[in-house]
Amino acid sequence: MVTLSTLVLAPHAQAQNALPQEIRLDYAYYSPPSLVLKRFGWLEEALKADKVNVRWVLSQGSNRALEFLNSGSIDFGSTAGLAAVLSRANGNPIKGVYIYSRPEWTALVVPKDSPIRSVRDLRGKKIAATKGTDPYLFLLRSLHDAGLRKTDIEHVSLQHADGRAALEQGRVDAWAGLDPLMAASELESGARLLYRNVNYNTYGLLNVNEAFAAKYPQAVERVLAAYERARVWILAHPDETARIVSEEAKLPLAVIKVQLLRNDFSQPVPGQQHIQALTAAAPILTEESLVKPGTDVAQVVRTLIEPRYARAVVR
Repeated sequence: MVTLSTLVLAPHAQAQNALPQEIRLDYAYYSPPSLVLKRFGWLEEALKADKVNVRWVLSQGSNRALEFLNSGSIDFGSTAGLAAVLSRANGNPIKGVYIYSRPEWTALVVPKDSPIRSVRDLRGKKIAATKGTDPYLFLLRSLHDAGLRKTDIEHVSLQHADGRAALEQGRVDAWAGLDPLMAASELESGARLLYRNVNYNTYGLLNVNEAFAAKYPQAVERVLAAYERARVWILAHPDETARIVSEEAKLPLAVIKVQLLRNDFSQPVPGQQHIQALTAAAPILTEESLVKPGTDVAQVVRTLIEPRYARAVVR
């Protein structure tokens, strides 16, 4: 019987050219498994006998991870599910091969003393959000539910950390936040979550460049086996996980504990439920003209989600 430890640790039985000379992955503060994996060096350990180098690149948001994937700077990138759908619809050749978490990592945030009490009150306000990310798409969906459109607010395009700073400095009225920065703003500045909707938070998706997966399918399985080792470890060691994320993100432990409470690590294999959730979320991409007219977004979702690699390693 093949075990998880066998998949992660055993030298690959096939020829050396079945693996690349280097595997390039991102790590992100919104992806705890990537931080655990990077900290312990389990992937490097698993690939040492095959003389495969591992290189880690920091992604500060889904938009950065997707840019890196599209430019060929990395082979694996951590994003939100709907952001990956948008990127694939616009020509980024990626496959979503693993669910690194089911998060509630975004909400609409206002300062503690803000008079804003509802999404409707955001009409005419300045709102910071990072384009091409789950928080930005969360903002658009929330506005639509309140009978507003993007043109009804003043969107200020800032990377996540800069959006937090702008909110706390009073340069914007609201921010589409992202954990752990959102949790830090709550605890450290008293920021208030104006609107939450866990169903509008799309899954944390690990994506791989499609050409890389086609050329090195066994390498994809090796990476996912390492991710799976990290996921199982996280479930067994929540306090140690919090400490690692705290040290990597350079944020207080209390902040990270809030972040981790808003993450579910129990369902790593992408499948039909994720296709259904992303298909249900996808109309916002068409309504806001974020994809070309006539794009079959439901087909894009089906093309994006690829479960076979995770099925091979998740027990």
